[in-house]
This record gives sequence, C-alpha cells and structure tokens, in this order.
Amino acid sequence: MQLNTLTPTRLVLVLAAAGAIGGAGATWLHGSHASAAAPSPTAVVAAAPALSAGQADFASIAERHGAAVVNISVSGTRKVSDEERAGVPGLDPRDPLYDFFRNFPGYAGPRGGATEQPVRGQGSGFIVSSDGLILTNAHVVQDASEVTVKLTDRREFQAKVLGADPRTDVAVLRIDAKNLPVVPLGSSRSMRPGEWVLAIGSPYGFENSVTVGVVSAKGRSLPDDSLVPFIQTDVAINPGNSGGPLFNARGEVVGINSQIYSRSGGYQGLSFAIPIEVASKVRDQIVATGKASHARLGVTVQEVNQALADSFGLDKPEGALVSGVEPGGPAAKAGLKSGDVILSVNGQTIVSSADLPAYIGQASPGEKVTLELARQGKRETLSAQLGDAGDKKAEVAQTDKAANQGRLGLALRPLQPQEKREAGVDGGLVIEDVAGASARAGVQPGDLLVAVNGTPVTSIDQVRAAVAKAQKSVALLIQRDGDRIFVPVKLG
Repeated sequence: MQLNTLTPTRLVLVLAAAGAIGGAGATWLHGSHASAAAPSPTAVVAAAPALSAGQADFASIAERHGAAVVNISVSGTRKVSDEERAGVPGLDPRDPLYDFFRNFPGYAGPRGGATEQPVRGQGSGFIVSSDGLILTNAHVVQDASEVTVKLTDRREFQAKVLGADPRTDVAVLRIDAKNLPVVPLGSSRSMRPGEWVLAIGSPYGFENSVTVGVVSAKGRSLPDDSLVPFIQTDVAINPGNSGGPLFNARGEVVGINSQIYSRSGGYQGLSFAIPIEVASKVRDQIVATGKASHARLGVTVQEVNQALADSFGLDKPEGALVSGVEPGGPAAKAGLKSGDVILSVNGQTIVSSADLPAYIGQASPGEKVTLELARQGKRETLSAQLGDAGDKKAEVAQTDKAANQGRLGLALRPLQPQEKREAGVDGGLVIEDVAGASARAGVQPGDLLVAVNGTPVTSIDQVRAAVAKAQKSVALLIQRDGDRIFVPVKLG
C-alpha cells in the first residue's frame, strides 16, 4: 500500500536513509530478512529477562559477533535529468531566472533529457549463513552494478544480489566463501521500550563501529509506502550504518538498521530498524524465488482522530477508516464499504491506520483474513481473501486534519447528469461555497460531497437530516481530483 493524501501536507523533517547509494543524501524511506542453507541460524530465540546496563556485556557482544558484520561498497549509474544537472538547488522551474542558471556555464550540463551519471555508496550488512548469505538494506544496493563485500579480516568479495524488496527495504546478497562467521538471530516481539540494544556498522566508512542505546518504541510507521512496523531506538546511526545489525543485550540480532529521522542528514537521536522477523520472511522468499511477495486488501484508509471517532460513534479514536474500496478488489468482494472502520485483523487490534498495511503487507497473497469492523455504530465481522500487491498496489491515505468549531457551512447543489459521468459517481452533491467549520477542516469549493457519516447523499435534505442527528461532529466523504477522503467537521 502506498501513501496517498488528498491534502499535500508532509512532514517538514527529513527521514534520511542511513547509507543510500551516492552517500549521505536525505531521502524518504523503503524496507525486509535473512537465512540460508547450512547450519540455519534463523530459529527464533525464546524471550529472556531484560538486562540492565550493568549486566549487558557490550564489549563481549562486539568481540564475538563483529567479524560477521561486513562493509558493503557499491558502484553504478543512475539517470539524471536536466534539472538535476542544472545545479541550482531549490530554484523553482517557474522562476524567471531558472532558464538563465540552467544554461549558464558551470551550472548546467548537456541538455536533451536524462543521462547516466556514475554513483558510489557504502553501507553495512551481516552474514546469516556460513556459506556466504548476507542481509542488508535494499536502498544500499539500489542502482548498483557492482557490489563489493569487505570482511573484518580485510578479504574482499564481489557479491551477487539475489534480490531486493523496496517495500521492506531488505536485500539479500551472496558471496563465494565458506566457513564464515554468522550472527545469531533473536526475536524483536518480546522486546520492550527501555531495553538495551547495540549496533555495529560502517558510519561514514568507519568500519565495525559500535554504538549503544535503548529501544525507544516499537511498531513505528513512517511516511512512505513501507510495510514495516519499525523498531525505534536512540542508538547512534549515520550514513553507512544502513543494513547493519541491531543486537539485543544477549547478543542476538533483532533488527536491521535502516533509517534515521533528521534535519541535517546525520544522527539526531531517532533511528529505525526493520524487525528481524520481517527481514527473515523476505529473505526466505528471495532465496526461494528471487523476489518477495506481499498481499493487498484493496482499500484506501485514513487515520481515525477524535472528531471522526465521534462522527462514527466509536468509543475512542482507533482503527483504519475505509474511505475508498477498489472496484472488484478483495475488499469489495468481501463486502467492505466506504465508512467502515477496520478494528482488527485476525484478532490483532488495528490501533492506527498504518497498522493495517503493515499487517496485510506481511501476509501472503491468497490468504484469508477475518476483519472486525464498525459499521453504522454496530460491530460486524467479514472474511476476505487477500490479493497480490504485485498485481495492483493498494493505496493508503492518511490524514490528521480536523476542524475545531463552528457550523457546517456548505452551499450545495445536485450533480448534473454530465457531471456524474465525468466524476464516475451515481450520486453526490457539488460544494459551491464553503464557510465556517467546513472551511477550517479543509473542504474546498468544487469538492464533491459523496457521503455523511458513511451514508451516501444525493440531496440537500439528506445532508440536513444527517447533520441534525449528529452530536459533536460529522464525517464528510469528499471526492477531489478522483481521490476520496473523510474530513471530520466539528459542529457548534
């Protein structure tokens, strides 16, 4: 599922990939696991009591397992547009000076479309099989035509990329070597915020650097189309650490260091790792088939805030609000409708809307899931057979935009037959003017009002009746430029 917001708001801070090809440039994310043939280290280790800083022997962990952490160097090419070659960062192409700088000697390269530009980069990885199987990040080897793996004993090998999965940011490499040291794999499921963790990697090319911190949170969703419930830590991670292992205090790998949250591109206290369980599943698929597959439900969902919870009669703001259903998709076949709030999948609670794509994406295409949902104030249960995300990407729209106070403030008129055909709808009302609470909520003239609190509307009287029954707020299903999203409007 990929992010798809009706309003163009995005986080101001940059999520920087810690070691993407080409150096330390900032980027938005991507994300998956490890293992292989001879003695398989993939068995999940049973949970053990958490250790304090005094009990955790970080030096012994680094000494025992540092040799299984590798440095990865990549080289390749990527296509560069005229705009990138112009060398005028931040200058709007509509600016009158744009063409001047674009053609000025020293700023612009040759024109005439995209050209190939050499790129180089570094990252980290770790050996999970003694016969040369290595896990790293997909973004480390992206666009790479040559991948070199360097061991701590200074031996170097040309690696083959068995496969890479951008949706989980996991890649699997193989080198031609035997009797290599391997890392033991643990479990991230039993970890708790506050537990000690250790990272080993090559920040800025400084090989086998060791840093220590604690787990800050689990199940973090990041603003990209990743399917990963990230582990957040305060372990110092910098460009070059990407793909390196995150160890628990018992010396077991529980994650792959993947991202940092930063204003500058360097470490600022927020690091994110891919859970080893996610990476292991992707690794096994890549080793078996050369690629990873993910399931899809075929819905557009958005976050449930307090105003939407009030509108849909929920006890608290949780779940994933369905704002759109793909025609003929798995959700439509299962009977899901716009306005449903998905509360759990196979008994696992959906707290945030981002929990849904993370859970569905880790399932297998064709798998059947049980969905518990709230519909028109009642609880219902549906069964859905998941599709393949490779056939068509499901979309996830997330918004946290809400009004604060005031009247509904909408001037409406029915759709003309031609407008219905152009919009691809059977009903709805055109919003001609917006004021008060609806304006503050982000509703705009020209939007199409499709439903109120999940109930389709085709007349102004239906809207009035729905608003009259509402208490604190109403949820307006708005269609704009072909996209749909629920906008909560608080009533005065």
